[in-house]
Amino acid sequence: MRQPTSAARGPVAVSKYLLPREVQVATVRQHPAVLLPVGSQALIGLLVAGVLSATLASGSHLVLAVLWIAWGVLLLRLVWKAINWAVDYFVITTERLLLTTGLLTRKVAMMPLSKVTDMSFSRSFGGRILGYGEIIVESAGQNQAIDHVKFIPYPEQLYLLVCGMLFPSSSEDAETSDEL
Repeated sequence: MRQPTSAARGPVAVSKYLLPREVQVATVRQHPAVLLPVGSQALIGLLVAGVLSATLASGSHLVLAVLWIAWGVLLLRLVWKAINWAVDYFVITTERLLLTTGLLTRKVAMMPLSKVTDMSFSRSFGGRILGYGEIIVESAGQNQAIDHVKFIPYPEQLYLLVCGMLFPSSSEDAETSDEL
């Protein structure tokens, strides 16, 4: 998890969307596990294409060509998803939550911290094993730009970080009671 100390640091893809007074508190990409389904499909496609290439008769060149083209499509899909993964970020600043997505069509979703009324996280069994979770953010409005952020690494730490920013007096009270 990247925790820059000033808005000038961090990915350029994120910094250009920050206000001059904002400071990045945390910036994370989705967990690489988001690439597992398409990676598995590409690997299974490669195995199927390899096995069928070895077992089919030499006269079925058209079938082999279609098979390898289909695998090429799966591989291109994996590469595209990986490139998109590399440019997508979830950002927590001192004033808001940002979710930047997309390579060709850039989408920036934002929710001010002052509008967050409820926040939770969940982790599936796979998420607990691999280290990712889902953060659920709710606000008083019905249409939210950010509601579910899936495949987030360090969900407990990010949850506690945002809760500490939403309820600063509660965290100060807890520190005072620990000192007594």
